[in-house]
Amino acid sequence: MSGLYSTLGASVSALDAQSIAIDVAGKNLANVNNPNYARQSVIFGDRGTVVTADGAQSLGLEALGVQQMRDALLDKQVVRETSVTAGLTAQQEAYQRTQTSLGQTINSTGSTSSPTSSSTGLNAALSKFFGSFQTLAANPTDTGVRQTLLQNAASLADQLQQTDARLAQVQSDLTDSATADVQTANATLTQIANLNTQIDRAEIGHPGSAVDLRDLRQAALESLAKQLPIDTVSTASGTIQVVMKDAANATVVLVDDTKVQGTVALSGGSVTAGSPATTVVGNGGTIMGALTARDGAIQNLRSNLDALAQQLVASVNGAYNPAGTTGKDFFNPSGGSAGTIAVSSSLTAGNLVAGTGGAGDNTTALAVAAVATRQFSVAGGDAIDGTIGQFYSSTTSGFGSALATVSSNVTDQTNIETMVRSQRDSVSGVNLDEEMANLVKFQRAYQASSRVFSLVDDLLDTVVNKL
Repeated sequence: MSGLYSTLGASVSALDAQSIAIDVAGKNLANVNNPNYARQSVIFGDRGTVVTADGAQSLGLEALGVQQMRDALLDKQVVRETSVTAGLTAQQEAYQRTQTSLGQTINSTGSTSSPTSSSTGLNAALSKFFGSFQTLAANPTDTGVRQTLLQNAASLADQLQQTDARLAQVQSDLTDSATADVQTANATLTQIANLNTQIDRAEIGHPGSAVDLRDLRQAALESLAKQLPIDTVSTASGTIQVVMKDAANATVVLVDDTKVQGTVALSGGSVTAGSPATTVVGNGGTIMGALTARDGAIQNLRSNLDALAQQLVASVNGAYNPAGTTGKDFFNPSGGSAGTIAVSSSLTAGNLVAGTGGAGDNTTALAVAAVATRQFSVAGGDAIDGTIGQFYSSTTSGFGSALATVSSNVTDQTNIETMVRSQRDSVSGVNLDEEMANLVKFQRAYQASSRVFSLVDDLLDTVVNKL
C-alpha cells in the first residue's frame, strides 16, 4: 500500500511539473515576435527520497523554477553596439539635412558640381555673379546688363544668408533634439532604478527568478543606449549599475542599484551626469551624435562660409573701390560674414561703376571679374586659401567626405549590431520549431503521468474495495 501511495504522490508532482513546463512553452510561443523577450525554460529536479521499510523511495519530480536563457556578455555587447549605431545614425541624418541646406547634392566621394556647370546653390550664384561682371566688361553701358548684375549680386548675398540661416537652424534643431533625448534618458534612468528595486524585492531568496522584470530592464537599457554610450556593471546583490566614462576614463555612475546618481544635463557642447555632476564622454548615442555633428562638421562648414563671405566682400570692394572711398563700396563693408553679407543699399543700375574712365571704360568690371581667379593665402593675411571657387569646392568636398565617411560607418556598424543581435538571438531568442517540439514533449509527459495516476488509482480501488 505504501508503495502505491508513494507512486500516486509522485505522479501528482509530475503532473504539476509538466503543467508548469507546458505553461512556459506556451509563454515562449506567445513571445516569439517580441524582441525584448528572452526564452525561458523550466528547471526540473527531484523532490528528494525517503527511507521506508521497502527501501528508499523517491518523492517525485518537481519544477524548481524558471530560468532565462540569457548571456550577460552578449547583452552588454548589444547595449554597446546599439549605442554606437544610434550615434552614427544621428550624425548621418544631421549631415543629410545639412546637405539639403547647401542647395546641392554632394556625392559619396565628397565631390560636388563645378561652379560653371551647377545650376543651383552657391556654386551657381558665385558663377553668375562673376560672370555678370564679365558681361558688364563686354557691355559697360548696357542698362539691362547692369540690372542683371545687381540681381545676381543680391541673389548671391541672399544665398549666403539663407544657407547660413539654414545651417544655424540645423544646429538649433540638433540642440533641441539632444535636449529632448536628455529628458528621455533621465526618465529611462529612473525606470531602470525602479526596476532594480522591484527585482531586489522579487528575488529575495530566489536569485534570478524575476525573469519578466529582467526582460523589462534589458529593454530599458537598450533604449537608454540609443541616447547615451552607457555600460553596465553587475552588483553583489544581483542588480546593476549604469555607468559612463569621463575624459580621464574614470567611471561615472548614473544608476547605483536602486538610486539614480544625479541627472543627465546638457550644457553647451558638454553632457554632465552623476553626482557630483561630471562631464561625460563617449562614442555613441543620439545625444553625443547630435553634438558631434553640430559642433564638428556643420560648425566647420559655417565657419568656412563666413571666411568665404569675408574674403568675397574684401576682395570685391577692393577691386570695385580701390581708393576706399566711403559710400562707394559694392558690398556693405560691415557685412563680413555669410549671415550679414549684403549689396550696398546705395548701389543702383544707374550709379554702378564699370570703369573709372569715360563711357565704355571697363577696367573696374574686369578687376572685379578677375577676383574669381585670384589666388588667396591665409599665410599672406587672407581669409581663405586658393581661389574663391576652389575654397568653396574644397569646403563642400570636405563636408561631403564627412558625410560619405559617416554613411559608410553606419553601414558597417549596422552589420556589426545585426551580427551581435543574431548571436544573442541564438541563445535568448524563441525558436518556433523547438518550442513546438517542447510543447508536444511536455504534453506527452503530462499524459503519461496522468496514465500512471489513473493506473495507481485503479490499483488502490482494487486493493481497498475488492480484496
